[in-house]
Amino acid sequence: MFLDHVAPKIQTQPNNNGTGAHPHRGIATLTYVIDGEVEHFDSIGNRQKVHSGGIQWMKAGNGIIHNESLSYDSKNTSKRIHAFQFWINLPADIKAQKPEYLAIQGNDVPVKELPDNNGWLKVIVGQYAGLASQIPNYLPQFIYHLHLEPGKQFLFEFDSDFEVAAFLPSQNVTVNDTRFNAGEFILFDKEKGSVVINNTLTEAIDILLFGGEAYTEPIVAEGPFVMNTQSGIAEAYKDFYAGKYGTIKVHKYKQKAD
Repeated sequence: MFLDHVAPKIQTQPNNNGTGAHPHRGIATLTYVIDGEVEHFDSIGNRQKVHSGGIQWMKAGNGIIHNESLSYDSKNTSKRIHAFQFWINLPADIKAQKPEYLAIQGNDVPVKELPDNNGWLKVIVGQYAGLASQIPNYLPQFIYHLHLEPGKQFLFEFDSDFEVAAFLPSQNVTVNDTRFNAGEFILFDKEKGSVVINNTLTEAIDILLFGGEAYTEPIVAEGPFVMNTQSGIAEAYKDFYAGKYGTIKVHKYKQKAD
């Protein structure tokens, strides 16, 4: 229901402050790191680093506080950073569950090599051609990272009950015979059909494809909270100010990590 793109850039200094400690409730956050590394802390005791190609997923559930920082990858010589974060709405009965966290390094993300050396597809969420992501999926949803070689084509077919979109991180792409520019968000018609992606450039291109079943429950969003009613939002704020989301004990985790 929300997508934040950290556009590709060179970072010369590490990000020591991160986003700052802040709460969430009623959603799952998914951060996909193309280049760089993300360090995560939260109020249920998790501390983890995810490197280039990796994914971190956090189910906020009934309330959590976290902090995360995106920096260049300490395992690589490149200073480049590039990442995405999705907010994924949780069904009403899941919003009341306890928070959870999952980190997946790049080597453990399923990858499908496309036929005829057309490129590859990473399964960030959901399933594709017999491959399945480790990320929990409460509704039929998917997020794919498509890498398409020069002069190649990719066909993606979907059902009528799916909402499907694409984001073009850094290159112009031809989709269903229409030219789109880098940085554009493409939302497809809510009808059963197919998407044909053509790479007419002389270099490989990268695209995010994502979607799933439409939400049928009411959505009320305010600040870092996503609930089903306005009273649910009020309760989320009340519990946060009452300290029910816990605190991040940074010094304890630093000692373990070092």
